[in-house]
Amino acid sequence: MSSSNSITEPSPKFQLPTRRSIMAEAKAASPAPEWLSTRNAALSNFQKIVAELMGTYILVFVGCGAALTDKVQRLNMLGIAIVWGAVLMAAIYALGHVSGAHFNPAVSIALAVVRKFSWKEVPMYILAQVLGSTLASLTLRMLFHEQGNIQPIVNQYSDPTSDLEAIVWEFIITFILMFTICGVATDPRASKDLSGVAIGGAVMFNAMIAGPITGASMNPARSLGPALVSGVYKNLWVYIVSPILGAMAAAAVYSVLRVPEPAKPEDTNKSTYNNLNLHADP
Repeated sequence: MSSSNSITEPSPKFQLPTRRSIMAEAKAASPAPEWLSTRNAALSNFQKIVAELMGTYILVFVGCGAALTDKVQRLNMLGIAIVWGAVLMAAIYALGHVSGAHFNPAVSIALAVVRKFSWKEVPMYILAQVLGSTLASLTLRMLFHEQGNIQPIVNQYSDPTSDLEAIVWEFIITFILMFTICGVATDPRASKDLSGVAIGGAVMFNAMIAGPITGASMNPARSLGPALVSGVYKNLWVYIVSPILGAMAAAAVYSVLRVPEPAKPEDTNKSTYNNLNLHADP
């Protein structure tokens, strides 16, 4: 029988972590994912292509469809802008976890420039996006055949807007869109839960401001699809070059605000209860 004055020391094997809770340890071990980078190796390229094609199809079909519906039932620019923002938001939440929900060649190129996306995947993403936009435009042409043509959905500008002014407009609004994307979807410090709302909101207020002037494309695929179907290519180069430059500039500027990502542990699948054995007896 031990003496009453003896002290039994607990084994180091059973020391509990005291500085941080188990939930905090788990959160630190699993940083928020950057869904736009599509680093999930389990997804095949075919799945990503289908997601980008379908997402761009839905985006162009609904957004441009609103412009054609405006000829039947007046929606006004405010209504059309809301439709563009809402459909992009829905598509992001539906497909962001599959392909990253780019739906825009300018976004794919800009992310590749700042090494948030693989250059190897850029060509197949752009091909899927342009194909989705073209198929959506063909569908709208068939469904709205009574209007004679789908020229109202082709991005154009006219006097007194000059080429330079149109370039500046598209550059600025695409810069705003891409800057928002970088802030809410690629930065591990940001909350990803409302990223779709923020990006959809950026498209909505950009469309409200620039829609009556240039059509507020911000997306080369959105402009190229209707142009291919309608055969109207006037000033198309503006809607291809300017959004790409604006998106790359925004991604580069946001890189200045980015902080180094925290180092990932060797095995993030281990339970935080493994900390109990860190000081095991030899």
